[in-house]
Amino acid sequence: MPNEMDTEALLNVGPEELASSLLKRRLMLKESLPGVIRNLEAEEDSLTPKVERGSEAFQAANKKVSNLKGERDDAQIKANIIVSEIKEIRERLNKSGGMISLDPKWKKRKLIEEIEKLEHEIQTSALDQRSERKLLERRRVLISENDKWLKDRKDSNPDMLQYIDKSKEMSRLFKKADKAHSRMLDSVERAQSLYEKSSTASEELREIKGQLDRARELLSQSDKAIGHWERRLEEGFGQIAPGFKDLLRGRDTVRNGGPSTFSKRSRSKNTKKTRSEEE
Repeated sequence: MPNEMDTEALLNVGPEELASSLLKRRLMLKESLPGVIRNLEAEEDSLTPKVERGSEAFQAANKKVSNLKGERDDAQIKANIIVSEIKEIRERLNKSGGMISLDPKWKKRKLIEEIEKLEHEIQTSALDQRSERKLLERRRVLISENDKWLKDRKDSNPDMLQYIDKSKEMSRLFKKADKAHSRMLDSVERAQSLYEKSSTASEELREIKGQLDRARELLSQSDKAIGHWERRLEEGFGQIAPGFKDLLRGRDTVRNGGPSTFSKRSRSKNTKKTRSEEE
């Protein structure tokens, strides 16, 4: 019964009352919308440069990451080529006895192989930034040990000059790669932060633009809507002219026991659903 009472109460609301309420709302909107639009335009003007700066900063950070990655990759490629050359030179020195003065600890640990293995791990493992930094630190320690050994050997064995020079160049390149890699990780963190800020600002701007478009659309329709309801109040709610259809037809149908428009639509949907299930 509550639904019947609600329907009856709705039917008892006169068209003049409804039209008057709609007209008042349209008049109120016409009066308030210019202020709303000005406020939204001010927010848009304030946010737009912020979004542009954020986007530019993010692009610059991304470019820096790309440049540092290129610098790191270039140094690592060159260093790895030299690693192969050092191994060949060492083999020749071993055969000729030139490596006879090797420090037993250095020989046992095979620092070059350790450096090479560590480089492979850095290149092929999917690690987080903290783990990458740990690997870079391990490589730095190994290279320092290798440099110390080279200094001692150069003083005692002049024949190893080429071997030592190559090893120094390898160390220099790996250090350069490590420095670029570390700076790249810092830049990645900064780029991520900038991306989040830029995305938030862009979303705010999109929302404001959407509200502004809707407010402008409502304002552009105000005069037409106001004129429509003013004419309705003056001339009635039947079909008074082209574009002014009979607004009371549905009410009269329901009062006479017929189905409402909503009821017709519901029945139509249910019929289609039943046919679909039967098929």
